[in-house]
Amino acid sequence: MSRERDYAKEYREHGGTPEQIKRRAARNAARRAMQRKYGKEALRGKDVDHKNFNASDNSPGNLRLMDWRKNRSRQPKRS
Repeated sequence: MSRERDYAKEYREHGGTPEQIKRRAARNAARRAMQRKYGKEALRGKDVDHKNFNASDNSPGNLRLMDWRKNRSRQPKRS
């Protein structure tokens, strides 16, 4: 039995919340800042990594370019 996903409903319920919109805007701002610093071509195949795992902290000392696989495998230490 194949059921098709309702992407509009998923976005309304999860991706469209004010909290998610704010977090996405912060991630986009970090990428734009790195694009201004290094250029668009340098970002190809890379992610902008937040060293302290806080996506809303876009201070220059907290941002670095990293291979997307390595960045997405990083996890914060849990206590």
